[in-house]
Amino acid sequence: MIIIKSKREIDLMRVPCKITAEILRELADYIKPGISTMDINEYVESRITNHDMIPTFKGYGGFPAGACVSVNEEVIHGIPSVNRILEEGDIVSVDIGATYKGYNSDAARTYPIGKISDEDSKLIEVTKQSFFEGIKYAKEGYKIRDIGHAIQKYAESFGMGVVRDFTGHGTGSALHEDPIIPNYGKPGRGAMIEKNMTLAIEPMITLGTYEVKVLGNKWTTVTADGKKAAHYENTILVTDGEPEILTL
Repeated sequence: MIIIKSKREIDLMRVPCKITAEILRELADYIKPGISTMDINEYVESRITNHDMIPTFKGYGGFPAGACVSVNEEVIHGIPSVNRILEEGDIVSVDIGATYKGYNSDAARTYPIGKISDEDSKLIEVTKQSFFEGIKYAKEGYKIRDIGHAIQKYAESFGMGVVRDFTGHGTGSALHEDPIIPNYGKPGRGAMIEKNMTLAIEPMITLGTYEVKVLGNKWTTVTADGKKAAHYENTILVTDGEPEILTL
């Protein structure tokens, strides 16, 4: 069931979304060669808890950390480790959420580690822009699959892969709510988009195949061909005009 949010619920969601946006912005300066993925997680968790909020992901479904930190061919759900040290030329995706009075945020960014290749830089750029292509259709009168169709069309125009096994979703008092929002598909399908829906739209784009596999830890998802991937996500609010990006 798709939950149309009240003004009270939207106002509550704005609080963790604002903090999430701030943290992701700060990480652009914090992340550099030589730090571990656990360092990133500890930074994220401390910033969230310092605002009297809960790191949404920690313990969610058994996930052991407050941030998903995914390096290079890791698409999503990378488990932070003191032993995973970032090196010049890597790219790292950080996906975080905060919970405030029972309401959640959800957003992700991919960061370059030092100087990266032109190809990797293009991957990050296309992944981000595919989000903005998608939300052109996150408006009343369109359908959910219109969003994914726009994402797919844009990313594939650069010869990149669009992950199919994981999707965007509604979010609110539960981290994952209806509707499911694939990043691909035919337009004109799916649920009708309505004002005051809150949606987490999250393109996951690769330099090769769209196929992925989950590692033995049952969380970390990698590209099947070992090529790099990027992730860009925001929580948005459907309005009676342009969508409002709550985590930007």
